[in-house]
Amino acid sequence: METAAEMRPTTERVERFRLLRPLQHRDFRLLWVGQGVSLLGDQFQAVALAWLVLSLTGSGLALGLVFVASAIPRAIFILVGGALADRFEPRRLLLFSDIVRGLTVGVLTVLVITDNIEIWHLIVMGVLFGTVDALFFPALNTIVPSLVETDRLEAANAIVQGTSQLTGLIGPAVAGVLVAVVGTGAAFAIDTASFAVAALCLAAIRPRPRTVQAPAAPSSDAAAKPSLWGEIRAGVRYAMSDPAIATLLILSAALNLAFSGPIAVGLPWLASERFGGDAALFGLMIAGFGAGALIGAIAAGSLPRPRRTGRLLMAVGFGLGIGMGAIGLAPNALAVIALLAAMGLGIGYVNVIVIAWLQARIDPEMRGRVMGLVMLASFGLAPISLVIAGLLVDIAATAMFLAAGGIVLAAIGVGLVSGAAHRLDLPPAPEGVLP
Repeated sequence: METAAEMRPTTERVERFRLLRPLQHRDFRLLWVGQGVSLLGDQFQAVALAWLVLSLTGSGLALGLVFVASAIPRAIFILVGGALADRFEPRRLLLFSDIVRGLTVGVLTVLVITDNIEIWHLIVMGVLFGTVDALFFPALNTIVPSLVETDRLEAANAIVQGTSQLTGLIGPAVAGVLVAVVGTGAAFAIDTASFAVAALCLAAIRPRPRTVQAPAAPSSDAAAKPSLWGEIRAGVRYAMSDPAIATLLILSAALNLAFSGPIAVGLPWLASERFGGDAALFGLMIAGFGAGALIGAIAAGSLPRPRRTGRLLMAVGFGLGIGMGAIGLAPNALAVIALLAAMGLGIGYVNVIVIAWLQARIDPEMRGRVMGLVMLASFGLAPISLVIAGLLVDIAATAMFLAAGGIVLAAIGVGLVSGAAHRLDLPPAPEGVLP
């Protein structure tokens, strides 16, 4: 066993690297390992699912409908998930989510391997996944601030986001080759096993009691437990009373509308129909985005926060709008991959900064509900986007990508005119101990 003196040089080396400091916490390491394995499995599922639907139907509309099946319940129940993350221990919600999703993918794996899979099975799986995802995402963004100090939140989120992007870099390329050579069943089996690993890591985390800010004044009905709907309304009022948070929600919703459908439906269609490729090419496209996002997340967790954050966010948004339109005009798959890598770089960087700032800014009692609102803005309009993309991709794919880029540019233009850049010049997050 190492003595304290022997361990000190290692600790000092970690302290010098801002990005690695959260890994000194045992429970954060468990969360990171478990969710990292699960995220890698998800990449296998993403490639396999898209290719399975196209092989069964040959229709971009069918692919869009499968994604809509998960997007609708996710949007409907995400605010409930945020309220439950404030009411119950987030770790338990994460554990429940991973177990249910693992069992669901396990059943799907058997159906695929036995060649009994039908499109309605995938729609049912999507509904189950979307419902459970509504519990998972707010809980994940709520648990991180309880595992590390406030001044390490950016680094912690950079590790979480960077791991997501690293798996997005490695997973799709490997999964594409696996699906092309072996078939989709093996990819779904890997995802099933990854959920089991994530559940075991969550079960090993020792939860800490949550500390909350004292109320400014005692309430006359403090003894009465508010209803779940009352808690959701309180979270909405809290978020909308903060101009910066409200602005972020609006911009996130616009990006969601523009990106969800064209990326989820458009990229596999481009790989298969326009460029004549296979699942491996689709995997490389996703990997290109993951590579850029990984670099962006590492940079955000390693470098000091820029002073003009609002202007940076607007500049990144402008670049995303241009990039989305350019994908529709790209002459070959290599150009699409390069564009996705550049877009991923910007998204990976700003995501870490904004999420860490939100986690530090929000009252811990409201954290789950506000993060639920952020998640709703991030994919609440996905069903509409997916349906539109599914309808357009077979007949006017180029116009679809150009229109998506135009929506982003219009949102950024409105933000600049309304002074959003100034409101989004985010102040430094406060330093402190574990929230």
